[in-house]
Amino acid sequence: MADLTAGEFDAVLLGLRVLFGLTFAAHGWAKQFQGGRIPGTARWFDSMGMKPGRVHAQLASLTEMGAGLGIAVGFVSPLAAAGVVGVMTVAGYTVHRDHFFIVKNGWEYNFVLALVAVAIAGLGPGRWSVDHALGWTDSLNGSTGLAIALVLGLIGGVGQILAFYRPPAPET
Repeated sequence: MADLTAGEFDAVLLGLRVLFGLTFAAHGWAKQFQGGRIPGTARWFDSMGMKPGRVHAQLASLTEMGAGLGIAVGFVSPLAAAGVVGVMTVAGYTVHRDHFFIVKNGWEYNFVLALVAVAIAGLGPGRWSVDHALGWTDSLNGSTGLAIALVLGLIGGVGQILAFYRPPAPET
């Protein structure tokens, strides 16, 4: 198997960043502007124990849009990836924790999204990114980017769970 040239690597990374980032941002957009919008999302968040639901619906929506767009354009990539990790940590624990596979409403999908974001943070956004244009890639990618995405994302997600998650009492 032939090694990728730098240009090929950057093209693949750009495609991954844009498709992943815009898909993640669209998820936040949907919370804000489709279906039940923020009021419906807020009711759902309240029902699962993320209180106050309206605050968490807005935070989730804005984080998903901001992190997704940040990854898509390659802007402060490790911080954007940390946003994905944080949101997926909360979603995986509050909604999907009882099973692994998504077909049983498990956390597999949340894990994969967080993993892709962390991989992008570790690889760096590539030469075709805002980070590169600003000269930030040398200091923000590799193990530094990986650590920022993982540590800040997990601190944010776990902190939000500890501070705000109050699941309803099980029905007897």
